[in-house]
Amino acid sequence: MGVIGSIISQLIGIYSWAIIIYIFMSWFPGARESSIGQFLGRIVEPFLEPFRRIIPPLGMIDISPIVAIFVLRFAQAGAVNLFHFLGL
Repeated sequence: MGVIGSIISQLIGIYSWAIIIYIFMSWFPGARESSIGQFLGRIVEPFLEPFRRIIPPLGMIDISPIVAIFVLRFAQAGAVNLFHFLGL
């Protein structure tokens, strides 16, 4: 895999971890109101919002972030394969 494919793959991986951290922050009262929580909310919520409109919560459990992470991982695999094919 080339340099561009590696960078794209790493960025998607970092964004996936940002989503996971944001999800865990919901378990702690006041964590999302901190400066880190607000920053993560600004970068994660726009991506999660379409998934939340499509997938309703199951009781008290919101599975839309899990689906969003799967979509990111599929995009990561697709980008890696595309850039490998293109030699970038």
